[in-house]
Amino acid sequence: KAPVPSMAAACPCRPIAPDTAAARLLGALWFVSVTTGPWGAAAGGGEETLKCEDLKVGQYPLCKDPKINDATQEPVNCTNYTAYVQCFPAPNITCKDFGGNETHFTGNEVGFLKPVSCRNVNGYSYKVAVALSLFLGWLGADRFYLGYPALGLLKFCTVGFCGIGSLIDFILISMQIVGPSDGSSYIIDYYGTRLTRLSITNETFRKTQLYP
Repeated sequence: KAPVPSMAAACPCRPIAPDTAAARLLGALWFVSVTTGPWGAAAGGGEETLKCEDLKVGQYPLCKDPKINDATQEPVNCTNYTAYVQCFPAPNITCKDFGGNETHFTGNEVGFLKPVSCRNVNGYSYKVAVALSLFLGWLGADRFYLGYPALGLLKFCTVGFCGIGSLIDFILISMQIVGPSDGSSYIIDYYGTRLTRLSITNETFRKTQLYP
């Protein structure tokens, strides 16, 4: 009778090296993390589609320039110091547009409306104010025009404070430090020279300066 080979002889198994076991364990852990993590959720369709307004700058290379009102030199439909322009996501971008619809863009569709700042104006022209201050400032015409009748009358009676007040007002108006009395802004060409005041509010903060 032929001898029956033993199980040990039939199985050519060898002990697993510690390095191999560690590599297999790491591989298993990586597979579990991928299938249960955010990548696995994306692969399984669990991740929500990004909103178009949350795209990064390089993902929407084109936003239209605002349409400017000729009378106010501010964007049309400016409300509460804010207007909106149309932005177009780049081709092959998929996101939710301003209507909440998931869309695959080709570069020609409007994806979202981007807010741009605008100013409140009330008919006071910067060019007119500077011209009045330069030529008729000694009569107080600039102050009358901007809505300061008391100062205008005082300048008229004192011939512009003997010329000194007229010079000071011309500098202040030219630098846009003195504006209309109602708190509105000057009408200045939208792409012209405008003064932007920097201030600290509840929405801003001052960064601590570190010196060596």
